Amino acid sequence: MKIMETVKKIPGGLMIVPLLLGCLVNTFFPQVFAYFDGTFTYSLWKGGSMSLLAAFLFCNGTTINFKEAGVTVYKGVVLTAAKVLSGMICGLLVGMIFGENGIFGIAPIAIIACFSNSNGGIYAALAGEYGDGTDVGAVSILALNDRPFFTMLALGAAGYSVPVNTLAGCVVPILAGVILGNLDPEIRKFCEPGATMLIPFFALPLGANLTLSSFAKAGIPGIMLGVCGTLITGMTGFLVYKLLKMKVPALGAAVSSTAGNAAATPAALAAAGVISTQISDTATAQISAAIIVTAILCPMLVTFLYGRTNRQKEAAV
Repeated sequence: MKIMETVKKIPGGLMIVPLLLGCLVNTFFPQVFAYFDGTFTYSLWKGGSMSLLAAFLFCNGTTINFKEAGVTVYKGVVLTAAKVLSGMICGLLVGMIFGENGIFGIAPIAIIACFSNSNGGIYAALAGEYGDGTDVGAVSILALNDRPFFTMLALGAAGYSVPVNTLAGCVVPILAGVILGNLDPEIRKFCEPGATMLIPFFALPLGANLTLSSFAKAGIPGIMLGVCGTLITGMTGFLVYKLLKMKVPALGAAVSSTAGNAAATPAALAAAGVISTQISDTATAQISAAIIVTAILCPMLVTFLYGRTNRQKEAAV
């Protein structure tokens, strides 16, 4: 059976499929988890998401190579800044104007976590199709926004009570990975599979703490979150790239998708006591829906902008 091949065909499949599986079990057979309470099975499938997520962050940190230089780093920094800042600004504005519950049922935490996070795989694929090696290599810097750290910074700026130790606790595993991965390439090579392999392992227990009613709450707000995330962050990246006269400005929009692990951010914040469990559950469901929406719309937006800019160049000539 080609289970893995099928899962990978689904946008954000490594995150979404296990998350939904855990959610289904918790909805229809919650007694299963109760029966295994206090065992390895419970820790793996219900209560161990934070430990697994911490290991995931460490492994991701080892893949960030600061020895890369020149144009690659420049493009990576520009893309990361465009993506993260647009997400932070949108989330902060919604929080300032509408409060913690947000607008149309979309909380600021959902906006920041969705908008500020990008799917490196989708970006790399689009960069490989429309750009060159420096564009593809920028994903190593872009990987920095694939964490809850920037989300916590934005929440702190919005007035949420984010303890310093909580903020530090989120970034320490990443920094430890970055340091060790750059000191010894063998460590990077050893941990690199964990950056992907651990995703379904922390996704399933996250889902096991949700029910289908949580996803029902996502509904139209979840779709709106994905559409707005694609258009706002995509067009911001495109305009910044165009302003800086990059060779392929359309690739600035290639960061408009949301990575599967963004769905884990609300739970991490709820566990730290930064947001309530209720807001976390709703935000997780909305972000999960937005992941799929952005994965579909992001390539379409880049293709459209690429064709449009090329037609304008030809007309000018």
